[in-house]
Amino acid sequence: MKKEIQKMNPMSDLFDLRREIDSIFDSRFPSSIFERYLKDSSWMPALDIEETEKDFIAKIELPGIKKEDISLKVENNILTIQGERKSESEENGKTYHRIERSYGKFYRSISLPKHIDEEGIKASCEDGVLRIVMPKSKNSNKKTIQIDG
Repeated sequence: MKKEIQKMNPMSDLFDLRREIDSIFDSRFPSSIFERYLKDSSWMPALDIEETEKDFIAKIELPGIKKEDISLKVENNILTIQGERKSESEENGKTYHRIERSYGKFYRSISLPKHIDEEGIKASCEDGVLRIVMPKSKNSNKKTIQIDG
């Protein structure tokens, strides 16, 4: 009996488990964001968010992905980053001994603070890091509240 050899994808089992667990939660607590993520994603890039006096800055690791393969959208105060890392095609004369990098579609959503100037959001990509600068709006409604009693 000839046994078929499969390419190893170390994240595949983890994502399958996550889908099973999420399906339990989705049946009781449906969420369009989770449903979209599970349907459209096969991996998730690392993400950092920092705050300065004037901005929030998101940095997303996307090495090897062309900026044409990334889309950004702001809707209902949610920033959505999605795209795809295309797999390298096997060529004659090449034998892969290990495949650990993730390929396929990705999807990340970030809830934005209410005081972001959505019109001023800018994005750049350098050295495999997508940098999204989200300026704070000038009319931020920060208020100190006095405690009575």
